[in-house]
Amino acid sequence: MILITGATGFIGRTLVRQLSTNGFPLRALIRPSPRTPRLPKGVPVEVAVVSLADKRGLRAALRDVDTIFHLASAENQGSRGSLLTTDIQGTENLVEAATDAGVDRIVYLSHIGAARASGYPAFKAKGIAEEFIRNGKVPYTILRSSLVYGPEDHFTNNLSRLIRSSIGVFPIPAGGRTVVQPVWVEDLITCMLWSLERDDTLNQVYELGGSEFFTLQQIIETIMETTHHNRYLVPLSPITLRAFTVFLEGVLPNFPISSFWLDYFAVNRTCAIDSMPRYFGLMPARFTYRLDYLIRKPWYTRAWNRVTETITSIRTR
Repeated sequence: MILITGATGFIGRTLVRQLSTNGFPLRALIRPSPRTPRLPKGVPVEVAVVSLADKRGLRAALRDVDTIFHLASAENQGSRGSLLTTDIQGTENLVEAATDAGVDRIVYLSHIGAARASGYPAFKAKGIAEEFIRNGKVPYTILRSSLVYGPEDHFTNNLSRLIRSSIGVFPIPAGGRTVVQPVWVEDLITCMLWSLERDDTLNQVYELGGSEFFTLQQIIETIMETTHHNRYLVPLSPITLRAFTVFLEGVLPNFPISSFWLDYFAVNRTCAIDSMPRYFGLMPARFTYRLDYLIRKPWYTRAWNRVTETITSIRTR
């Protein structure tokens, strides 16, 4: 049995679908919430409604579990989330419960740049969580990724949405020359699955990125070219842009960019360009070749797709 935390997130849903396709029995750890969990439709998966703060509930959820994929994080919740509760204390509780349950392996998804000494909250939290996992008694595999992109992501989709809603101009950090190495979600998931099949990945840390380096400005320009929404880019000082983001995040509950998100472009998030082929024998997809999902279909096509999805959902009940 495989337990997945963060199964309702963008990467988690992709992982659930892939594991199910490969025939693995799955259990998703879902935090208590009045909202219906966004698990992939038509995929057989058990659900354990347990908070990472509930140590007794975690032990019950880990019954018969031999592998954990730990993806849960509060980053995408912005100011509504707590990195301390979810990423740090939650990981500590999960490692303790996994030790008691005799789990064989934890696969943890972290960030390139994760370190306890980092000055950026998201990277600091990941670094501390990594320490709990490495110092625990459960064998582990830690995968540090650069920015992950794909359908329903919080990266390219949010940028595309902001570009589309902006009028004429779009702000970018002034003088920003930090670079990232976007990795296609399916490539990352493939590496996660292949790591299970190899004993030499136990107690190892891998840094994974795509095959190209981009600055934030280059990424924005690529998205504008793909979606045919051209804007004039206006440089703002990083401090001004962060203050503006924090203000909008507090005023608009569904604002798609958080201060944590800006941290991703505060430092270089790159690794050896051949890391994925060298470690897992996989050639990563090119960023510019995988952005078709950003192209909006006509309204009547979207309406028809919603109708067909509803009919299919009713028939499968």
